[in-house]
Amino acid sequence: MKENDRCRNHRVLTSDGLLLFATRGVRMFAYGFLSVVLVLYLKAVGLSEEQIGFLLTMTLLGDTVISLWITTAADRIGRKKMLILGALLMALVGGVFAVTGNFSLLVIVATIGVLSPSDKEVGPFLSIEQAALTQTIPDKKRTAVFAWYNLVGSLAAALGALLGGFACHYFLARGAAESNAYRPLVVAYAVIGLLLAVGFTRLSPAAESPRISDDHQGSAWLGLHRSRAVVLRLSALFALDAFGGGFIIQSIVAYWFHVRFNLDPAVLGSIFFVANLFAAASALGAATLAKRFGLINTMVFTHLPSNVLLILVPLMPNLTLAVTVLLIRFCISQMDVPTRQSYTMAVVHPDERSAAAGITTVARSVGAAISPTLAGFCLAHPGTINVPFFVAGGVKIVYDLLLYRAFVSHKPDSVSAP
Repeated sequence: MKENDRCRNHRVLTSDGLLLFATRGVRMFAYGFLSVVLVLYLKAVGLSEEQIGFLLTMTLLGDTVISLWITTAADRIGRKKMLILGALLMALVGGVFAVTGNFSLLVIVATIGVLSPSDKEVGPFLSIEQAALTQTIPDKKRTAVFAWYNLVGSLAAALGALLGGFACHYFLARGAAESNAYRPLVVAYAVIGLLLAVGFTRLSPAAESPRISDDHQGSAWLGLHRSRAVVLRLSALFALDAFGGGFIIQSIVAYWFHVRFNLDPAVLGSIFFVANLFAAASALGAATLAKRFGLINTMVFTHLPSNVLLILVPLMPNLTLAVTVLLIRFCISQMDVPTRQSYTMAVVHPDERSAAAGITTVARSVGAAISPTLAGFCLAHPGTINVPFFVAGGVKIVYDLLLYRAFVSHKPDSVSAP
């Protein structure tokens, strides 16, 4: 009996934690395969490129607004309820997209639903799941758990993209029309949304937020009270980082390699598949470094060389060196992600964690939404095609220095160690 108790005490993930790891993997798998077919499917059902671009813009804006509302209300209304709502909105989008090509209806549903036009996390899930995970694990294990949580998501998204491409190839090879070849994956996205909703019903009360004390009920703003100032400072810095990152989103870097070295899509896909695997694996080293050097030091001193490497990519004289520098960058580029997430959870009060994660995530989304347009202008002219790398690296270095200056001496109140 004592041995069983000892095993339970040493087990890091509770049943809630295991469930959240599973929902993260399933959801990112769906995002991965949908990212391969979404634009192709919309084109096949009759939308023009201009309509598709507008729809994707409304999707991102809608996800930002919906996520802000759900995440800032989750600690008050209930994390499980809000996760179920997000999953149902995901199913709604997939279901409507599968049965109609009406542009107006698609825009409305994409705006109010949860739809991922890339293999990256969208919607309220990430923020609420981070808060719930933090609630159910020891503080000293949080960074390591977040590292594995990010790794599971990255691998699932890569696998989803790979299998999504093979599935489309299979249907097309069997003579299916383009829209019918892509539609099964859109339907699968809706089905996965329903499965997630069912899965979230299994969350226990242990994953919920502590009750906001009466002293803070009247002063809460967007779910924040005592931690409002620090969350707003972090949000401003994270928005700056995301603004820099928006200049070098994957599609822009892929286009740069295509123009600079005349690479075809198959080669580009292989490069970024390997790069994303390296990035996923890099997150695992973050926990060990954070334990030894601290969260802020790990965030800054892995991010800085990553940004220097980013600036060096367009300066390489040939493809081999450019790809090599890019891959080396990806080997350390994600070490700041679990540490950033862990630090955010550490510096806020437990009943503000969903709101804090949601607001900082929305800040990053807003920051990243502006810069791709500016990068597009640079890519349109041969003389400025390298500028996005320089601007991105420079802005991110400024972010690192400002973050270090602002928070190196700011010790988390809610935990004793990373």
